[in-house]
Amino acid sequence: MDFNPVWQLAMNLNPADGHVMGYATGWAQGNAIGSDDTALTMDYLSHWVWKEPADYIAIVRHHHGEVEAVKVFEFTNWGISLLERFQDMNPGRWVVTSGGPIQEEVAGDAKNLGDDPIFGVGGDLAFNWGYTDNGHRIVLTGGLLSAENVNDDNTHGLGNDFWCDPKNGGSNGNGFWAHEVSTIQDCPYPACNHVKVQGTDHGAGPHLKSGPVFGNYAIYVSKDAYHFPGPGSELDLEISSF
Repeated sequence: MDFNPVWQLAMNLNPADGHVMGYATGWAQGNAIGSDDTALTMDYLSHWVWKEPADYIAIVRHHHGEVEAVKVFEFTNWGISLLERFQDMNPGRWVVTSGGPIQEEVAGDAKNLGDDPIFGVGGDLAFNWGYTDNGHRIVLTGGLLSAENVNDDNTHGLGNDFWCDPKNGGSNGNGFWAHEVSTIQDCPYPACNHVKVQGTDHGAGPHLKSGPVFGNYAIYVSKDAYHFPGPGSELDLEISSF
């Protein structure tokens, strides 16, 4: 019997498509966002995949569906869907993997790696990183992670908001401080008021400054695939492990 493990596309983040996937949008609701036709060029959430139990997760930086960089992690707790994981916000600050990535591959000509919130830092994945009125859906433990009682706006990842209720998932001011994809930086509030974000998908908060887009970020999950096709591979809604 052939064993052909597959990865399924759960989410895609395009930080410059005019739709802001901050902390409050999609992650804890699991409603479908976007369409299969534009799944790898616009913001996208598959409500079917989001509800499926997942043991492995791959975060892929890509350009028009071509892999540029990938990290694969094994979840510490198996059999839990992304929806359940992102709904677990109280107390949140959940480190969901252990031992770092089990696979990491980056194209030799990839740019802006040092500023990338996924590929510019090491460590494990943490979900729902909340502190005072700030929340970040995906961060890495090798980056700056603000203490729970500190309001320094100085954690940076995917699905960010500097004015929200991180324990119930709500945003304030109609997403005034929401931003989809950040960059790695040390810019603590109130001393620093120039927070660099990727692209234009952010709220009107005056400290949020639009910047270059390093790529789209696709999130794939699997029950049994632990290897992801490397740089140069073409992505799809479902992709074989090898």
